[in-house]
Amino acid sequence: MTKNILFLMIMFLLVSCSVEMPAPDDSQSLDTAEPVTELTLMSHDSFAISEDVLSEFEKMAGVRIVLLPAGDTGAALNQAILAKDNPLADLFFGVDNTFMSRALAEDIFEPYQSASLDLVPDSLELDETYRLIPVDYGDVCLNYDIDWFVKNELNPPTTLTDLTQPPYESLTVVENPATSSPGLAFLLTTIATFGEEGEYTYLDFWRDMRQNDVMVVDGWEEAYFGQFSATSDGERPLVVSYASSPPAEVVFADPPVDRPPTASVTAPDTCFRQVEFVGILRGTQNRDGAEKLIDFMLSKRFQEDIPLNMFVFPANQEAELPDVFLEWADIPNEPAMVSPEEIDAHREEWIEAWTDVVLR
Repeated sequence: MTKNILFLMIMFLLVSCSVEMPAPDDSQSLDTAEPVTELTLMSHDSFAISEDVLSEFEKMAGVRIVLLPAGDTGAALNQAILAKDNPLADLFFGVDNTFMSRALAEDIFEPYQSASLDLVPDSLELDETYRLIPVDYGDVCLNYDIDWFVKNELNPPTTLTDLTQPPYESLTVVENPATSSPGLAFLLTTIATFGEEGEYTYLDFWRDMRQNDVMVVDGWEEAYFGQFSATSDGERPLVVSYASSPPAEVVFADPPVDRPPTASVTAPDTCFRQVEFVGILRGTQNRDGAEKLIDFMLSKRFQEDIPLNMFVFPANQEAELPDVFLEWADIPNEPAMVSPEEIDAHREEWIEAWTDVVLR
């Protein structure tokens, strides 16, 4: 009896295991689904672009973009350099001309001469090896509180030397170049304007600034939202910021305003032009996708999305600016220039000399 029962149980299990399961629906079949390739874009924390723009590229290229923000420009670049034997991403966005020579010296990028570079001015193409491709630019300039100068019956400065004069005593707040990108850009402006030798050097200018009670803070946010009279309870009507800051004041105003409360000083040799680049990281496993993304980043679709996301200017000359930029952003015609090679060779020396004069 026991043997019969055991036989029947075995037969039941065999029959049960041989029953065919219904085939999965075609829409759920893994065999017919196209694999999705990931493309990782490493950047500084300020990278921003509209989701629908990225989605458009993903559908077009058949990839999924993975964004990897990695701190400010210097910190992010350091991570990319440390990981160059085992890259963390396929591309890196955010190297600017203050870090360009260092990035190229570390040889972490592969060259790519995109056909779309025909739409970019030669003045922005700073890397002849095509390892770093210009995507956008912005100008670090003095910004001023319009109403403050009207109420105090004082003209805004038009030159850097104006800042050292008695009427402008205790009016300016700047960022420390050792801890701030715009702070470094403004220091470079003074080096380009006054030079390192002669009767009046950049260090002479900074001695006069200290004598005129310049305020120094660690970063842009503290300067702009903590000490600048137009945007905070601070008492300084002059701040180192960007030529695109006035349009931002209109875009983000709550309640809405008809005009920005600020304006930029954009006279010759008062601003420094920062150019931001993208590059393909050496060792990428998706070179084809990386090239396609660079081409897309230089397209009008991507470029026209840049101003209202990152508040800088598109590199593509055919990209149209939003109305708020056309009305309120002044692009300097003669920004101060220091070559990436000079910056790389002297950055630490210049910062140390500035620190001795201004802070010690």
